[in-house]
Amino acid sequence: MASKAGSAVLKQGAKRDPELYVLGAIMTGILGAAGYYFVSKPTTASSHEAVAHPRESMPWHSDDPNAKYKYKYHPHGDPSKEPKEAPSALHSVIIPEVTLPKHLHDKFNKFGKEDW
Repeated sequence: MASKAGSAVLKQGAKRDPELYVLGAIMTGILGAAGYYFVSKPTTASSHEAVAHPRESMPWHSDDPNAKYKYKYHPHGDPSKEPKEAPSALHSVIIPEVTLPKHLHDKFNKFGKEDW
């Protein structure tokens, strides 16, 4: 009997506020679209892609203790292209026509040095 009383109250409320049907249809559509999106494109904890990298860019695969390694990459991820050295992680700007004392210039100017 409780279910008949509840359905009667719902029918009476729907007669009083018919815009609730429109709101219910909109909400059902939104929830359905969100459900479809999350089912078709699930998120994972590790959704990474494998990246092609040159063999010589991994120092732990070499037996040479004196080798200098710099990070290398294949341009645009294409392993058929020649690997390039990545730019330095240090941000530096070359400002032309600046005069410094020689000892400061040698200390701070890293342009053209092998280690940088």
